[in-house]
Amino acid sequence: MSAAWPFTKATGLKEGDVIGACVSGGLDSKTICHKMKESGLKVIGFSADLGQPDEVDINDVKKKMAPTGVETVIVDLKNEMAEGCFETILAQAKYDGGYWQSTGVGRHVTVKGLLKAMKEKGVTVLAHGATGRGNDQMRFERYTNVIDPDMRVYAPWRDAHLLEDFPGRTEMITYLGKFGITHELPKTKKRYSTDSNLAGLSNEAEDLESLETAMNIVDPIMGVWPKDAPNDAEEVTLRYEAGRCVAINGKAVTPLEAMLESNKIGGRNGVGLVHALESRIIGTKSRGVYEAPGMTLLGHGLELVYQATLDRRSYALFKSLSQHVSDQMYDGRYFDPSC
Repeated sequence: MSAAWPFTKATGLKEGDVIGACVSGGLDSKTICHKMKESGLKVIGFSADLGQPDEVDINDVKKKMAPTGVETVIVDLKNEMAEGCFETILAQAKYDGGYWQSTGVGRHVTVKGLLKAMKEKGVTVLAHGATGRGNDQMRFERYTNVIDPDMRVYAPWRDAHLLEDFPGRTEMITYLGKFGITHELPKTKKRYSTDSNLAGLSNEAEDLESLETAMNIVDPIMGVWPKDAPNDAEEVTLRYEAGRCVAINGKAVTPLEAMLESNKIGGRNGVGLVHALESRIIGTKSRGVYEAPGMTLLGHGLELVYQATLDRRSYALFKSLSQHVSDQMYDGRYFDPSC
């Protein structure tokens, strides 16, 4: 192990720091948290409940992290996430390939919500598990800098010492094993990875990176492929007030209730599955299959309202502003003045 880690100028960490680690309960989270704790830092884990459809029980994160000796705080942000969904629908914010900004909106809701919880616990440094290859490193850091400029940010997977110690899963499992911490790898290798919240779910990486791999290798979690949907059409009535869905099929709904119900309706009817080749913030391309049944259902309903009420020039202006808001959200700049 690198003796110099973690108290180096490069990490920005110092004795007395309290680290708020954004954790999922996975191998990376357990390794990073235990390593920092072993090095003498006080570490507290934080995980956001965003209504993830692929999580059976969000409290399982606490159970998975328990062997590391790190306290884990679950922050309920489902209502905030639903509000973020409504803001995204209002702006009709979609990105490359026409997919809804599910991950983009989820990141600013997560950072804002976790920072509040971290401050209450005396955290001085936010640590995230994003790699140096994707968008989330930028989003976590930009939102932290804007919301709480005094909070420092540590990115473990951009730390040369940590990368030297843990170049792969084998080294992480061996390290944890020395402390009696076990981690079971899946018996079969997944063909792609997932990330989800109330707004939607992204399937990407691994086999999906090859353009020769068909998108239908994905087994949808939030619904079904159109070919597997019922043959009979389902009629849905949506009521909007000030651009917000306030009733579904005549029943009044809160934003959270609207998202949960529309996800069910859209999902079972094969709505909202999109293939996308997106341009990442850092300049690379990423291929994904996105699921957003509720966003698609509620979003299309509102789009029809816009078409019925805006004249040609107003609608053209709206679409240009919509694209700007979408780009800002994707880039981790949702709280910038222009947005």
